[in-house]
This record gives sequence, structure tokens and C-alpha cells, in this order.
Amino acid sequence: MSSFDEREKGFEKKFAHDEEIQFKISARKNKYLGEWASKILGYNDEKEKNYIQSVIKADFAEAGDDDVFRKLKSDLKDHNISDEEIRKKMDELNEKAKSEFK
Repeated sequence: MSSFDEREKGFEKKFAHDEEIQFKISARKNKYLGEWASKILGYNDEKEKNYIQSVIKADFAEAGDDDVFRKLKSDLKDHNISDEEIRKKMDELNEKAKSEFK
């Protein structure tokens, strides 16, 4: 195997690893967002677990965070939570999740 092939395989492994870490960070962030929103919504433990799963699943609708944002905005519309507050919480919890994978 040439050194070029070895480097290419190394880059492919790093890319796959980075993608896996990003997926885990995103899932963890969405878990935290689900916990945060479920407390605002007043859910019990069982409803909270189901709600967290629904937030995580919402992230598969499209690339990026807009799908999760829309879900949270819709679910929290009756609780006077602004778009800015949701975005701020999303950023805060993304940083928290990132820090857990460093």
C-alpha cells in the first residue's frame, strides 16, 4: 500500500470518527433540550422520557437544527418562551454537550 493510500485511509477514519462524535453531540444536546422543555411543560418522568425521544427524532427531519427549533417553538408556544430564548438554550446546551466529548 502506498503512503498516499495510507494517508487517504487515515483521513477517512478521522472523518468517520468526527461525524460519529458530531452525531453524539447533537443527540446529547437534543436530550438536554427535551429535558429543559419537558420541565417547562410540567411533564412527569414517563412523559419526559417520551418527549425527549420525540425531540431527538425531530432532528432527523432535515439537516441542521431548524427542525428541532420548530418543534420546541410549537410545543412551548403557550408558555411565553421567545425564539431568542429557545435559540440561546440550544446554543448553551450544544456547548455543554460538546464539552462532554472533549
